[in-house]
Amino acid sequence: MAQANAAPMRVNAKKNKIHVFDILNYIVFVIIALIVLIPIWKVVVDSFNAVGVYQFRLWPKDFTLNGYKTIFTTVRLYRPFLNSVITTVLGTLLGLVLTTLGGYVLTQKDMPGRSIFSFFLLFTMIFNGGLIPEYLVMKQLHLVDVMWILVVKHGMNVYNLVLMKNFFEGIPESLFEAAKIDGCTPMGIFFKIVLPLSKAALASIGLMFAVTVWNDYSTVQIYITNPDQVNFQYKLRVMIMDGDTPTTAYKVSQNTLYYAAIVCAILPFMAAYPFLQKYFVQGVNVGAVKE
Repeated sequence: MAQANAAPMRVNAKKNKIHVFDILNYIVFVIIALIVLIPIWKVVVDSFNAVGVYQFRLWPKDFTLNGYKTIFTTVRLYRPFLNSVITTVLGTLLGLVLTTLGGYVLTQKDMPGRSIFSFFLLFTMIFNGGLIPEYLVMKQLHLVDVMWILVVKHGMNVYNLVLMKNFFEGIPESLFEAAKIDGCTPMGIFFKIVLPLSKAALASIGLMFAVTVWNDYSTVQIYITNPDQVNFQYKLRVMIMDGDTPTTAYKVSQNTLYYAAIVCAILPFMAAYPFLQKYFVQGVNVGAVKE
């Protein structure tokens, strides 16, 4: 009887034992979190600090909202912000439509030429035509000097397409077979089975598309010269780096204005991420588990 009771105790002791690897793992992740969070915290604190300082502070020395008031009341930032919102929404929707449809088509094993088509898509992840051929193509498509280039240019991302394809392949084959027996068409399977089961993948990949389009600065710098077509990131960069700061009635230092502009640029995704976090964490394992 004593031996029988001792066995479960030994099992529980093994379960409760803390390994050295776990401790080191926690320490490493805490250090990485601090490396990421400390610069962000400094930017946030300095955006509320009326006196521009270079040292790190936990709290603003002289609290002020004038930096944000200046950003929000600068009329010439309204159009670029609206451009960023429009291109981000449309670019994300276009990217999700193309990646979901493309990923679903590539999962069809009976599709003629599937391997060749997949090869050409993967080939573009390693090689591209270069900047000048890309510029000439965009010019032929009449996308130079218009903000819609941000929508079209990021509409197809092969990396996201592969992630979506891997996720679709992880859906149990028995669901597709049952749907086919019930007389469901391939597109019916896509809308009634595949998409409802792909919320995690759609949220995570959609967030990748949104961040890419919202933060795109180089495309605007290369292809757009019309000031009415630039996005928010480009306008903020011009304002900060080229000294084109707005003149307002609010008393604010240059550093405070710069840091407030940085916070405004990342604020939309800081606000949206908590609502998408559970889907994004699930999407990290896209395609990792199969039947």
